[in-house]
Amino acid sequence: MKKLSVVIVSYNARQYLGPCIRSVEQAMKGIDGEIIVVDNQSSDGTVEDLKAHFPQVQVVESGGNIGFAKANNIGIRLSHSPYVLLLNPDTVVGANTLRQTVDFMEQHPQVGAAGVQMLNADGTRAPESRRGRPTALVALYKMCGLARLFPNSHRFARYYMSWLSWSEPAEIDVISGAFAMLRRKALDQVGLLDEDFFMYGEDIDLSCRLLDAGWHNCYLPCKIVHYKGGCSDKTTVSYVRVFYKAMIIYYRKHHAQTNFCIRKLVELAIWIRALLAMIGILPSRLVRTRVKTIITPQDLLT
Repeated sequence: MKKLSVVIVSYNARQYLGPCIRSVEQAMKGIDGEIIVVDNQSSDGTVEDLKAHFPQVQVVESGGNIGFAKANNIGIRLSHSPYVLLLNPDTVVGANTLRQTVDFMEQHPQVGAAGVQMLNADGTRAPESRRGRPTALVALYKMCGLARLFPNSHRFARYYMSWLSWSEPAEIDVISGAFAMLRRKALDQVGLLDEDFFMYGEDIDLSCRLLDAGWHNCYLPCKIVHYKGGCSDKTTVSYVRVFYKAMIIYYRKHHAQTNFCIRKLVELAIWIRALLAMIGILPSRLVRTRVKTIITPQDLLT
């Protein structure tokens, strides 16, 4: 039996997948593992490129754009390792990251999931490497700026748990789906990703279900680079709709017992944020259009 299965869901991510897979293979030296790529009907030649250059990778064609959660579940069901890593295609894994993460899981059998220190493309640390459970108050403190004003407060800064050291392992609430090392035994207990989430929110939901079942979620200081948004355009109405719909699904699922009035106020706040995000899209897209109109490839060559 393999020790580790790495599941990567791809959708038009051809330019990122090569470096990602090569980094995983380098990091998996000495580990009996496998890489499974589930492709959601990419139109950029992803599948053909994988079959031509990475014959050792198991490629599964889902037959359509079925979403992140459902595609990951396909990969998980095809694997039989005690540890499953869900990994975004727009990531590069550090040389020792997989070994250190698996070793940590082996030494801490109560840990159901582990995440790592994610670096942005410019080398800065991504705050979502450590996240708290997004209760209504936790989200409110972030939205109104209290989390930023009091980064060391366990009450106000819980959204990103920013009081934690970046260089030491720590217990956290939410593991990012960009790099989620999962224990098979824990998955067998709580179930796979909730396929009601098309994309976004499924990692928060799974993390909370693990906590509720008595497992621990941990942050580890080993590193990956995450080119956030590399495989999705966050300046589209489609992105806003999917993202904020996921927030509504999560809130209704995990806060069904909340006072009705408070629940409706939170949902209203989410839709207002979605509307503001959509309004903010137009200027950014106009700016990008102007740049494309003024500066063309021919201009750069002259």
